[in-house]
Amino acid sequence: MIYSSEVEQMTCVAKGPNHGPAPIPQEGRWVQAKDVSDIAGLTHGVGWCAPQQGACKLTLNIKEGLIQEALVETIGCSGMTHSAAMAAEILPGKTILEALNTDLVCDAINTAMRELFLQIVYGRSQTAFSEGGLPIGAGLEDLGKGMRSQVGTMYGTLAKGVRYLEMAEGYVTRLALDDNSEVIGYEFVQMGRMMEMIQKGMDANEALKNATACYGRFDEAVRTINPRHE
Repeated sequence: MIYSSEVEQMTCVAKGPNHGPAPIPQEGRWVQAKDVSDIAGLTHGVGWCAPQQGACKLTLNIKEGLIQEALVETIGCSGMTHSAAMAAEILPGKTILEALNTDLVCDAINTAMRELFLQIVYGRSQTAFSEGGLPIGAGLEDLGKGMRSQVGTMYGTLAKGVRYLEMAEGYVTRLALDDNSEVIGYEFVQMGRMMEMIQKGMDANEALKNATACYGRFDEAVRTINPRHE
């Protein structure tokens, strides 16, 4: 340690009371976090890249400062999916401080990590008041059946109106229109469920039929359109 001559010549004044850091809520406890290993919790956050052409939703489950579970979901440019693949391999096993200072390949994923770091070290996790926190694997609950991200993809123009392309329920195959050409429902395919049936040996056409459902007043449609080609 190097001190300047001015500091060297100063009189030493004793330090008063030191109460330590303010406690933060973690998994049903109040913790005075002094080391990385004191941090725990499950939390979510969103990051974006500099040109704002893509975003990442990151879910981390942290125990004793170590990332035990990471769910990386991206939307935007095509390269993000490959970056997410690498980040999902990189993150588990790292401390949150290591993860904060690790290149997670995609700027949006790095930004999401920064936002999660801030949340977790301030005690703003999803499990702040949940005794014992959540087990490893809880991150997958966000995906639901079929293990697919909850994605909404909609497109609209002034000239031709709206097109529903992907809903939480699944891939939209047909839009139902009434006699005013307004949307009153849609038909969709549950892609995760369909793939599970195919993997279990069901014929693809049969699986497609079983995984197809509709929402709204689809049966009352005057006509239906393919949202991608009509």
